[in-house]
Amino acid sequence: MKKIKIGQLGIGHNHGEGKMRAVRGLPDLFEVVGYSEGSEEWIKKRGNLPCYRDLPRLSEEELFSRSDAILVETDVWDLTEAGQRCINAGLPIHLDKPAGGTFKEFQRLIESARTRNLPVQMGYMYRYNHALCRLKSMVKEGKLGEIYQIDAEMSHFHNPEYRKWLANFQGGTMFIFGSHLIDLILDLLGEPEKVHSFFKQTGYQGVFSEDNCLCVMEYEKTLARITDLSVEQGGFQLRRFAVMGSLGSVEIQPIEQVTAMTLYDKDGIHPIDVPDSGGATRYDDMMRDFYRSVTEGNQGAFSYDYELALQRTLYRAIGKPVYGKDKEEDKE
Repeated sequence: MKKIKIGQLGIGHNHGEGKMRAVRGLPDLFEVVGYSEGSEEWIKKRGNLPCYRDLPRLSEEELFSRSDAILVETDVWDLTEAGQRCINAGLPIHLDKPAGGTFKEFQRLIESARTRNLPVQMGYMYRYNHALCRLKSMVKEGKLGEIYQIDAEMSHFHNPEYRKWLANFQGGTMFIFGSHLIDLILDLLGEPEKVHSFFKQTGYQGVFSEDNCLCVMEYEKTLARITDLSVEQGGFQLRRFAVMGSLGSVEIQPIEQVTAMTLYDKDGIHPIDVPDSGGATRYDDMMRDFYRSVTEGNQGAFSYDYELALQRTLYRAIGKPVYGKDKEEDKE
C-alpha cells in the first residue's frame, strides 16, 4: 500500500491536534513530513503538544515541496486563503471547517480544485459518525417514510475565553457548531427554500458574543430546527439529532462517545445497536476516506457542488452575503 506524504499547514484550529494524531495513528497510510506555523503565539501554545513535538517545523514552501497532500488547520478566518495556496501548488487538501472569507473566495477555491481535479475534503466529522451514517441510510432507503421534521442540537459549556473567541464570527455558535448540523440536514434534504435564524447574547460572566442561536430551515413539507448554546450544562452529552417521518422517528442522543440511537414506530420503541463514535478515534474514518480520495484522484462522496451548496446555506443561516447560482445576492 502506497503511503501519502502529508503535512499540516497551521496549528491554530481547535481540531488540528486531533487530525495530526489521527494521521500519525495510521502509519500504513500516511507519512507525516512536518508542519508549518507562522505564528509564534501558536507555537508557544501548541508547538509542544505530543503530536507535534518530534516533527520538523517547516516553512510553507518546504512543507508544500515535501507533501503529497495537506491538512489545512489554520485559524478559522485564514482557512480559505490557506487552502487556496495549497490548491495553487497542486496539492489535495483536507480543509477544516467552517471555511471563512467570502462566498466568492470559497467558490474560487472549489472551482480551482475542480479544474485541477484535486480533492477537497471538508472537516465535518459527523459525516463519519456511525449512528448518523446509519440514520442517513434509513432515510435514503425510505424506512422512515416522508420526513416532516428534524431536530438538531450541538451545544457545550464553554469557558469565558472560548466565548470571547466566538465574537470573531458572525453567527457565533451557529457558524462554528451549527455548520455541522446544517451539513447533516443538507445531506438528507438538499438546500432549503427559506432559512430563518435568531442570534442572542447571553452575556454570561460578562462575555458578549452570539452564543445562543437558533435556525429553522424550511422545505416544502419539512421543518428542520437547529440550536446551539455555548453555556449549556451537560451540553456535550445533550447533543442530539432526531428525524421524524411518516413511518417512524429516530433519535440519536448523545451523538458522540457513548452513542445512543433509538427508533420509534407503530410497533413500539427499538434501541439500535451502533458502535460509539468520537473520542480518540473521532477523525480516523475521515482520514481513511481522505487517503482514498487522494490515491484514487477523486472528490469522493461529497461533490464540489455539494460543498458549495453547504457553504451557501451556512452563509444564509448566519446572515452573510451569498451569491447563488444566478450570481444574484441572496438577501434573505
